[in-house]
Amino acid sequence: MRLLPWTYAVRNLGRSTLRTALQVSSGMLVVLLVLSATAFVRGMDSSLARSGEPANVILMSAGSEESLERSEIELGTAGIAAASIDGLKERLGSRYLSPEIHMATTMFTSPDATHGHPAMMRGMTPGAFLVHSAVRITAGKAPVENELLVGRFCHARMSLPHEQLAIGKQLWLDGRAWTISGHFEAPGTVMEAELWAPLDALRIATRRADNISCVVLTLDSAELADVELFCKQRLDLELVAMREVDYYAKIAAFYAPVKGMVWVTAVLVALGGLFGGLNTMYAAFAARVRELAALQALGFSRVAIVVSLLQESLLASAAGALVAAAVGLAFIDGIAVRFSMGAFGLTVDPQALTTGLGAGLCLGLVGALPPAWRCLRLPIAIALKHE
Repeated sequence: MRLLPWTYAVRNLGRSTLRTALQVSSGMLVVLLVLSATAFVRGMDSSLARSGEPANVILMSAGSEESLERSEIELGTAGIAAASIDGLKERLGSRYLSPEIHMATTMFTSPDATHGHPAMMRGMTPGAFLVHSAVRITAGKAPVENELLVGRFCHARMSLPHEQLAIGKQLWLDGRAWTISGHFEAPGTVMEAELWAPLDALRIATRRADNISCVVLTLDSAELADVELFCKQRLDLELVAMREVDYYAKIAAFYAPVKGMVWVTAVLVALGGLFGGLNTMYAAFAARVRELAALQALGFSRVAIVVSLLQESLLASAAGALVAAAVGLAFIDGIAVRFSMGAFGLTVDPQALTTGLGAGLCLGLVGALPPAWRCLRLPIAIALKHE
């Protein structure tokens, strides 16, 4: 079978600048939407997956396995666990053990402000920096007394400008002023959207005199079974042990319907873009019915003409997909998105790029076949007289 030259398809793209621009634009918008949806899902999955460390185990109250915010355990649990469980990780005599408070609250930018900002707070001790190895202070210092350590994505979670969370600025909780002492990052985790405060100060401010949310500890030679045995021996504490990675896996499963809704929305809008592209291709090919009939009269088969039309459509769609990929890497990657657990950054990784570029090529392939078939089904004699 004799095919039309490759240059024929390339030159046809330049015959109508407006038509080509519409094809490229429609492909770009569809790919950008698919890329954004994939970046959302990838960002949420990776942030929840990286938030838990395989060696970490959480001690929480029985019945609160799905939310640390609901958990309440005795304040002395950390000391009891440290004395009862052998094989915890240590460094220079300090055990990897962190008593913590997890709570969702509302912070105010001034003592007389009427509009609050939702925030995730974590009461912590210096041991938190041991068990959460991804956390790194990037500016300032660790908090003491009524001070806060601010995560990199807190501004997105709280809907505040970066300047409002600068070191030295103050936030108010129940009439108490908290001074920002530093900033931290924990790449790819939900902790980046949290405010960290000294455990005792937060306990007093929230009137939690004798309880905390959980204790996070890091295993060395010990096993999860050893921690579970401790929980069974101390029934009076009403504790349950769970690996940190398993806890965040449960959270990820809870958000599965949200991710499904994002995909459904992306598919529906992509279908709208496909139908719009079909209209453009129908109009473009309908104006070339006589040209296509003349090619058949010259001896080119209909299959060869369809291949050439597919080349045109794929070139335009590929150009739009490449533009969308460049826009995604430049403007979408890393954008903070708020959700109930905090915030996470959109992730335009190789998988997201592959999905987006694949959608663009599929759009070019599917968008060209129906119009091409409609234009080539006419007999040659009738097509040559087509106006």
